[in-house]
Amino acid sequence: MRTPVDPRATWDLPAPGAMPRTADLEPLVTRVLAPNPSPMTLDGTNTYLVGAPGSGQAVLVDPGPDDPAHLAAVEAALAARDARCVAVLVTHHHGDHAEAALPWGMRFAAQVAAADARVAGPAGRVLEPGDRLALAGTALHVVPTPGHTADHLAFRLESGAVLVGDHVLGRGTSVVTHPEGDVRAYLASLRRVHDLGPSALYCGHGPELTEDPGAVLDFYLAHRAFREQQLLAAMVRGAGTVDELVSDVYAEVPREVWPAAAQSTRATLDKLAAEGHVVLESDRVSLP
Repeated sequence: MRTPVDPRATWDLPAPGAMPRTADLEPLVTRVLAPNPSPMTLDGTNTYLVGAPGSGQAVLVDPGPDDPAHLAAVEAALAARDARCVAVLVTHHHGDHAEAALPWGMRFAAQVAAADARVAGPAGRVLEPGDRLALAGTALHVVPTPGHTADHLAFRLESGAVLVGDHVLGRGTSVVTHPEGDVRAYLASLRRVHDLGPSALYCGHGPELTEDPGAVLDFYLAHRAFREQQLLAAMVRGAGTVDELVSDVYAEVPREVWPAAAQSTRATLDKLAAEGHVVLESDRVSLP
């Protein structure tokens, strides 16, 4: 088993904690970083403002936490673009992306749109795969990317960039949790985004990926296959529970992320069991 090489290791990306609070990524997009850093959210949640320059409008994607300081930063970014918010889009229901959707939608008098009706709210729009959203002088295409969560969406911009939410992170790899996530759906979604030929990946956490987005997606696919091989090898060595597998495979990873690793491991075991590679009984697993 050869460890996949992360192409980002040689890229000139900002160090953890060094991302600017607000950054213009391209004429269509401004990123505003929420003040909620953690081992799982990296530098914090990336909120995006999308709109054609001069349109006087912007779409807010993944408002993130309902935090006064973050709201002030978003409103300052809207003012800098001389734009008002005309819609709030959400990639998925996790609170670090969706908490502010409904209250900020009310504040801006803007419709909330998401794949999950509970996120969109009673006056919101439930998004469907393939929807084309003509907003703020531009268009956003809805790309289904289930796997991290069942309701996960990405948004492809007219520039070719894709807002990928938690599907791809600017650093490290995304977690596919159990029972919410689905590894098989996640792998199919990675290939779907890859097939778009994105010019950039604007991630839910961490820096934007512009140098070679396809190489990052290739790495993500290779990383998942590598994890499967690691789990099977650990079972050959005698690991028979999720905790034992995590202790073996993630031995060099900080323990603070082991709970997430356990969830991702359980989701991967579901895939391996469905394919007949392992026998899974509750928390115990064995080779057939």
